[in-house]
Amino acid sequence: MVSDQFTTPQVCSLAMYLNKRVKSFKYAFKGIIILFSTQPNAKIHICIAAITVALAFSFQFSLLKWAILTLTITLVLAAEAINTAIEFLTDLVSPDYHPLAGKAKDVAAAAVLITAIGAVVIGFCLFLPPLLEWVKQF
Repeated sequence: MVSDQFTTPQVCSLAMYLNKRVKSFKYAFKGIIILFSTQPNAKIHICIAAITVALAFSFQFSLLKWAILTLTITLVLAAEAINTAIEFLTDLVSPDYHPLAGKAKDVAAAAVLITAIGAVVIGFCLFLPPLLEWVKQF
């Protein structure tokens, strides 16, 4: 017969599991705070994201356009976070200049640039048609 009651080890194991999940979210939010408090470019990205979100509301974006915009913003911010993590780690393991450390930082920065350029292209695709319609009103 299967018991519907949790045994003491199961309850402790579940509590430990949940505690670890809560801690992992705390570390992630700490990382977000570090990202935006130490990285000027992250602040620029979030300001541009806020402006684009406001424009998307004013142009009454469709659900599909909202999904594309959200994914685009998320990718740029995630790339910035990964770049920052690589920079911090590179500074830790190579406090003195090393050509490979420089290359690692440059390539990580290139990833952010690539996503930012892609975001601009997507932004033109999303915002240009409604912007042209708006301008035609005048």
